[in-house]
Amino acid sequence: MFVLDLTYIAPLDAVDAALDAHVAWLEEQYAAGVFLASGRKNPRDGGVILAVAQDRARIEEIVAGDPFVTAGVCAYRVTEFIATKTAAGLERYRETLG
Repeated sequence: MFVLDLTYIAPLDAVDAALDAHVAWLEEQYAAGVFLASGRKNPRDGGVILAVAQDRARIEEIVAGDPFVTAGVCAYRVTEFIATKTAAGLERYRETLG
């Protein structure tokens, strides 16, 4: 599982100009089963996405296609973790240490 931490590196008007394309991209990733949750940070200086994929290389490929990235308005920090406990409904994403 991955935590994708977005930080805006451009003024909010530039972020807003790319927002519709970013939201469409988010919807594609939800439909593909990659994203589990997402939202803005408060204060609004970026966002957070919880994602699943077979490996980090795939996540980095997906992130590179974010319109926020291609527009140059945000930077990503990708953190991989092993989800050994989950809430009900997320059991299929649990992993074991090994």
